[in-house]
Amino acid sequence: MTGALAGAAAALAAAGELSREEGARLAREELAKRAYREAEPTLLDVLWGWVTEWLDSLTGRMESAMPGGWWVLGPLLAVLAAVVIGMIVYARPARRARRAVRIDTTAPLTAADHRAAAERSAASGDYAEAIRERLRAVTRDLEERAIITPRPGRTATELATEASAELPDRRDDLFTAARVFNDVAYGERTATAEGYRVLRELDERVAASRPVDRGRRDRDTDEQGSDREARTAG
Repeated sequence: MTGALAGAAAALAAAGELSREEGARLAREELAKRAYREAEPTLLDVLWGWVTEWLDSLTGRMESAMPGGWWVLGPLLAVLAAVVIGMIVYARPARRARRAVRIDTTAPLTAADHRAAAERSAASGDYAEAIRERLRAVTRDLEERAIITPRPGRTATELATEASAELPDRRDDLFTAARVFNDVAYGERTATAEGYRVLRELDERVAASRPVDRGRRDRDTDEQGSDREARTAG
């Protein structure tokens, strides 16, 4: 920048008597020449200088506070960075999968059709597909009997929530089956024969269940609310 100022001064001297505005214009033109621009540090140069100064000061503090300085801290930071990157890479696909997995009941099949498909998949050792088909059978059975409203795209947890409102005795079974389905569908666990057995037994229990009487359920709800109010008042 000192050379730039000298060049600008020389240009002004050569120009003779100038007004302040004319002198400012000539100075700007002189400093805008490529030679001056190339001589000035870029923003990257300035930032790099700040970083290196900070690292130098940090190294000095590390050497006084920790024997070995960067020889010790460097590998530790590298390991930490690898762990963080690994967690990000592992977590992102799981989150995408959790937003996407639904119970696919769009095919025009009955509950009996889905049960037969589930048994065929289980017999061939494809327990993941067997579990999916068995939960489709449960969903279709509940829809066929008008226990839940036909609706495509339910998640297993949504199915358990809706069905347990009508079949409260099957609540634990429904949510257990939903967890098995979710673990397999989201890739957190490998599908097994035991997991399929859970879904098959749920299907059998749900098929044998009848929805709770709505009038009785409303009365029970009112009584529970009255009991809570009485306990609160007491």
